[in-house]
Amino acid sequence: MQTFFEQPFWGRGFRPFFFLGALYSVFSLGIWGWFYAGHITPPGFLLDSVLWHAHEMIYGYTMAIIAGFLLTAVANWTGGAPARQIHLISLCFLWLLGRLVMNVDLGLPFWGLVLAEIVFIPALALSLAVPLIKSWNKRNFIFLTLLSALFACDLVFLITMEKMSLYIALMVILTMISLVGGRIIPAFTVAALRRNGVKAFQTPQEKMDIAALVSLAAVALCLVFAKDTIFMALCAGLSALIHGLRMRHYHGLKTLADPMLWILQAGYLWLIIGLFMLSLTGFGILALPSVIHALTTGCIGSMTLGMICRVTLGHTGRNLLASKITTASFLMMQVAALMRVFGPLSMPNKMTEWVTGSAFLWAACFVIYLLVYTPMLTGPRPDGREA
Repeated sequence: MQTFFEQPFWGRGFRPFFFLGALYSVFSLGIWGWFYAGHITPPGFLLDSVLWHAHEMIYGYTMAIIAGFLLTAVANWTGGAPARQIHLISLCFLWLLGRLVMNVDLGLPFWGLVLAEIVFIPALALSLAVPLIKSWNKRNFIFLTLLSALFACDLVFLITMEKMSLYIALMVILTMISLVGGRIIPAFTVAALRRNGVKAFQTPQEKMDIAALVSLAAVALCLVFAKDTIFMALCAGLSALIHGLRMRHYHGLKTLADPMLWILQAGYLWLIIGLFMLSLTGFGILALPSVIHALTTGCIGSMTLGMICRVTLGHTGRNLLASKITTASFLMMQVAALMRVFGPLSMPNKMTEWVTGSAFLWAACFVIYLLVYTPMLTGPRPDGREA
């Protein structure tokens, strides 16, 4: 008989963090949709409704998915044992503690609330740093830097309550997506195409990969010092171009028959679309709030949904095949993004309908994930290997 700590659920980081992230996503977007429809008030006692929504989608949902991905990946990168059992439970507790204090007024002094919210990222970084440094896996030290930046943005935001810190945190997350996407999208695509008898090859793009990351850093600096200027237009437009040139070697059109591939390609394409739209803010054609959801709902939504489905299947010993209902959720995410980004631009008088419809579609995507994948997250591998 397995004890609580020995359950498969606590065997790898993706299991609890993907479950918690998906569950919190349904909770927070469901509340946001009902709030926007005029029925309820979000529980963010510390923040106004918009800041609560933005903060919790970054530091609640997205950080949970990042944690699950990195804790699982670092074991593969270093060949070491993954964080599991008590170690993993402790990390989950710290993430949950942050969500608790950001949603419920526990009567804590402000410094206690801040401490409870920010402690998770350093704990996660330390959990990654030990195996990375021990194996001297220099290639992935960059993730420690990016986590440090996310920590700093959260701390500054809680002290100042300024939205700019959240914009910078978003750019850090997009940098992670660009970095990881540049590695895995072409690799996964070529491997799958070859299995199906299609001749395909990866094109080395080291200089372009570096340029993509540098361009995103430049966009982040423009958000701070040159928002709504020609410099923003040039930097964001150049970043969109660089990412587009990168993507031309990803065999995107050959992936349309495989949802597990095209959902990642879609997420990367939304990054390009979002950066292009961001460049238009520099010319005064669009406003920043009207384009930010191309990068959040479109890019982050598509990329994280695709990755959690893929990682769950692959790391529980199952075939990387999307069921019909999983494919439906991928399509729903695209509709949610289109509604949220282009709906208000085309029919601003229907803003409430666009926002609530998009929020509920997003939530439905993760309800599907929970229904289909929770048994895989909580159960043993069918091949009998260690969870």
